Amino acid sequence: MTNLEIVKEKLYKTNASLVVLFKNGECKEYYHRRVEDIVTILKENKDALNGATIADKVIGKVAGSLLAVAKVEAIYADTISKFAIPVLEENNIKYEYNKKVDFIQNNDKTGMCPMENRFKEKKDLMNIYNYFVK
Repeated sequence: MTNLEIVKEKLYKTNASLVVLFKNGECKEYYHRRVEDIVTILKENKDALNGATIADKVIGKVAGSLLAVAKVEAIYADTISKFAIPVLEENNIKYEYNKKVDFIQNNDKTGMCPMENRFKEKKDLMNIYNYFVK
């Protein structure tokens, strides 16, 4: 079983929002919404996700940018936005997904997520990273 298969299976079995298989072999589930868990991990240790494989329910431009700067190795997304894909490709991050959408929705499902909208055209990933992981 590949690392991506491991985290993908755990994502669906545990109903976590994020599963991380760290480079040291530790695998953990997280249950907060949006990018909160990714930000918390990176604030505690900016190198924690270097070489990690992750599975996430939703990957948009912001999550993709944070994970690219953090140097994750591979990502599985249940849902991925079209804004996240170029970020992952330009940073040579292997990725798989279940469903691709035009954009990540806001909490009310009435339009685009405010963070996706704010950063969708940004090219400087460090700018996005520093906004969240000060």
